[in-house]
Amino acid sequence: MKYLLAILVLSIIIIIHEFGHFVVAKASGVKVVEFSLGMGPRLLKFTRKGTMYSIKAFLFGGSCQMLGENSEEDCEGSFNSVSVWKRIAIVAAGPLFNFLLAFFCAVFFIGKVGYDPVVINSVKENSAAYEAGLQSGDKIVRINGKKMTFFGDYTLYMYRNEGTTLNITYIRDGKTYNTTLVPKHITGEVYQLGVTINEKVEIVDIVSGGGAEKSELKSGDIILCVNGMDITGQDDIFPAVQSSEGKEISVVVNRQGEEIAVKITPDLVTQDYYEYGYSFADVRVKCSPAGTIKYAFKNVGYWIKAVFKSLGWLVTGNFKLDDLAGPVGIVTAIGETVEESRPDGSLYILINILNWCIMINANLGVMNLLPIPAVDGGRLVFLFIEAVRKKPVPREKEGMVHFVGIVLLMILMVVVLFNDIARLFR
Repeated sequence: MKYLLAILVLSIIIIIHEFGHFVVAKASGVKVVEFSLGMGPRLLKFTRKGTMYSIKAFLFGGSCQMLGENSEEDCEGSFNSVSVWKRIAIVAAGPLFNFLLAFFCAVFFIGKVGYDPVVINSVKENSAAYEAGLQSGDKIVRINGKKMTFFGDYTLYMYRNEGTTLNITYIRDGKTYNTTLVPKHITGEVYQLGVTINEKVEIVDIVSGGGAEKSELKSGDIILCVNGMDITGQDDIFPAVQSSEGKEISVVVNRQGEEIAVKITPDLVTQDYYEYGYSFADVRVKCSPAGTIKYAFKNVGYWIKAVFKSLGWLVTGNFKLDDLAGPVGIVTAIGETVEESRPDGSLYILINILNWCIMINANLGVMNLLPIPAVDGGRLVFLFIEAVRKKPVPREKEGMVHFVGIVLLMILMVVVLFNDIARLFR
């Protein structure tokens, strides 16, 4: 059921994209031959005002087929019969509708749970953060000139800037301060559970080959207690694990509302990392209606920025192809999110799905506007060339470029699909 819900979410997102093309095509006087929900053979169909509306066997995605869209047909009502600027609007409408859907989802999401500023939860004594004068409750708003609106802005910046000296602007008791934090380079042997946790002390990843992989710990578990010591934040885990001296310990976790005790033997590993000395609070700030609109807009902007950052890292080799996820990976991730949210009720399932919708729509919008052959962005390139030249690029040349693009995209999709399936068995 959870995976059917995930497929439905993806289908709605794709249909909204196609609906953007449909609405603007109709408004521009272009005949839409067929608007379909799903793929494969038609199960149901009806015709209204010259357009066939159909539901197909596989309810995933959809299409908007316009008269003369993929040919040189130039009769009345065809795609090529309208001005180049109308065609540009039709092609661009799909990605723009994805951005609009992302915005509406963000309005509901932030209106319900608020936004997540970068607020310090605790500062370790004699650490870099302590020496910089930072305290619990400080709200970081800028780092090295980069604005920190959401906690995601912080994680996105630090992903490629570990060890960097941070010039921090923060707010305390309504006043703005500036400080410089120089992280401490730490090396040495320590005991580790072999997990990655977030600010909620929730396990987000199991390290391959670590002690946790050999135990019954799972991603999504929230750590409550380690060897009898209560865990209230990230900073509590380190001393609790070190006190084990490598002997088997008991870790109590909350798994979907149930407390489970797991036995695990920590690994002795050599660490080489930078310590900042602070941890962050899992806080969300509710907004006024105007503030909700403001932060919803900023939230969509954050995800668009994240897509461009990720593409840049992929090109420079800082982001691996294995880190990408295709439809199978996305459906799996959404399904797991639904399962993890189930104990909290249907409202939290909806909220988490909305968060996924914001991210996916932003990704789909950006990727479709990139100047890549065979996607909307590639078609827009040829249309803008036509607008400048006052005549279209020869159809056969444009078709050849798009054909090469389709082949390359299919190869990429096969690789990503293979990685998605392989991850299911890891």
